[in-house]
Amino acid sequence: MTTVIHADRLIDGTGAAAIKDAVLVIEAGLIGDVFEGRLPEGRVPEGTETIDLRGCTVLPGLIDTHVHLNMPGDGSMLEVVVRETDGVLVATSTLSARRALDAGITTVRDVGGARRTVFDARRALELGHGPGARILACGQPITITGGHTWYFGGEADGEEGLRIKVREMCKLGADFIKVMASGGGTVNTMSWLPSYSPRELAALVDEAHRQGRKITAHCLCAESTNWVVDAGFDGIEHGGFIVNKAGHQKYEPATADKVARAGIPVTSTLAVGGFTLKAMRAIEHRTPAEQHVLDRWLRMSDENFTQFRRMREAGVTWVAGTDAGWRFTTIEGLPLEFELMQQGGFSALEAITAGTGLAARVLGIEDKVGTLKPGLAADVIAVAGDPLDDLSRLGDIRMVMQGGHIRKRVS
Repeated sequence: MTTVIHADRLIDGTGAAAIKDAVLVIEAGLIGDVFEGRLPEGRVPEGTETIDLRGCTVLPGLIDTHVHLNMPGDGSMLEVVVRETDGVLVATSTLSARRALDAGITTVRDVGGARRTVFDARRALELGHGPGARILACGQPITITGGHTWYFGGEADGEEGLRIKVREMCKLGADFIKVMASGGGTVNTMSWLPSYSPRELAALVDEAHRQGRKITAHCLCAESTNWVVDAGFDGIEHGGFIVNKAGHQKYEPATADKVARAGIPVTSTLAVGGFTLKAMRAIEHRTPAEQHVLDRWLRMSDENFTQFRRMREAGVTWVAGTDAGWRFTTIEGLPLEFELMQQGGFSALEAITAGTGLAARVLGIEDKVGTLKPGLAADVIAVAGDPLDDLSRLGDIRMVMQGGHIRKRVS
């Protein structure tokens, strides 16, 4: 079946300038051609379906490179979420994937869930038991005993134990490997200290690559980032510079330069602060404890923006990811991430590219999705107006197509 889409403009996800008065041809669920102005005579067969999206911008389905589908993003703490049964966590993950798709996010990378719950949700969607964003999953994030997100079941220590854990995740069906290289938001973990030794990190990378998987690391302090770069990781999540229990950050130029020279992409996750500040500001009569949380996040948000800008200036590659599910971060939050990246120095087009074509390349799926190049899966969305003028327009979804199938249409 052939479909032709007419739109005011088209952003192809490569970083190239938008095409005005665009015509997009979709054939057998794949991207065919893109034309400007008009469709050449005789290009498509009779009986072709035509979709008129004038007044809209067409672009690739969005990709969120950092989500936690197990978590609802309603402010629930991890320690509360993990009390639910695996059945509830699978259901939550499936619903989150559906909500992401409705928001124009056609692919998500889940960077940590309990046991095999995200794998099960992924399989249900693959079997056609409902619509949802395409899921790339690591399964259990690998962490030291008692480390960040240990509740998910990913505890492993020592070089041999870590190799076995990588193999276990691959056996369950991991698309990639995720490692908690520092502490984080889990109670009693230390975000300002590395979790694994350099030798352990090197063993993790060696085993992941032996198994044909990319490997990424959660890093919230400079020392863990330095060790992760030395070990040869493929990605870094957050890229923070926390130095003490209070969560203060101290930017380390040498660390940023090291990441930039290595060419290792870092996932932004600025939306966590954005959504948390929004939630706390919405409380009209805050208790002293709530005011303390707001003040702390105001400071942390400022520090996050500072290190984001300075790392960008150092040449670090940032890819868009929200940490959806964590704290108040909703699964639909990628447009806010783009807006915050723009506040940090990105152009609107650079931000969109960081959540489409660049995201696909970082995840190793650029031969399947991420851009509107001929031969790739027809993951296509349409939004009202021009998001290059106002990134919030990415929240006004008028059509979602996944693999050539229309999943949502708003007239």
